[in-house]
Amino acid sequence: MTSDYLPKRPAAERNSGVILNLLKDILPPTGTVLEISSGTGQHAAYFSSALAPRFWQPSEFDPALINTIDMWRNHSNSDFFLSPIILDVCRKVWPIEKIKPNAPITSIVNINMIHIAPWEACLGLLAGAGRVLKKDGILYIYGPFKRGHKHNSLGNKKFDLSLKEKNPSWGIRNIEDIEKAAMNNNLLLEKIEEMPVNNKSLVFRKLR
Repeated sequence: MTSDYLPKRPAAERNSGVILNLLKDILPPTGTVLEISSGTGQHAAYFSSALAPRFWQPSEFDPALINTIDMWRNHSNSDFFLSPIILDVCRKVWPIEKIKPNAPITSIVNINMIHIAPWEACLGLLAGAGRVLKKDGILYIYGPFKRGHKHNSLGNKKFDLSLKEKNPSWGIRNIEDIEKAAMNNNLLLEKIEEMPVNNKSLVFRKLR
């Protein structure tokens, strides 16, 4: 059966291949990958089989998306695509901290979230990663970013303005601000990878 009937987001359709290639290089070879803000579940379906034997644990803040993720899970028929959970990054304790996953969480993946959420969500993501990951665990964040408070394209500048018009607390984040907050949670920015359509990948490693 095809996936034509399943909800899709164009951005996930476009970026899955290039993100997967990078994840294969940077993620620990075993354990559970916790995906924060899984959206429709497209990435989970695309990555879970390709990254086996790692388990893929999707999560979402919006309860309405849990059923959508489950639809993709059923379609994928992957033993490594785990049941989605509801997770609010701003909580002081994440539900994943209270339950025992199939395998220890060795990495956290977050794609296209922090620019369409308040800054507190980014801080919550970093704080949670600092709590959940063990030494040498990986936090991967993908999306548009500024460096030195400057945009890397006119398109991203216009996109940033449109985000702030929708919600003043949204916007493209500055890498230096993320890096500083990450260090407060024992997360070292190890790599910045240029990605298509003026996006970047930030790779953090848990220090201790």
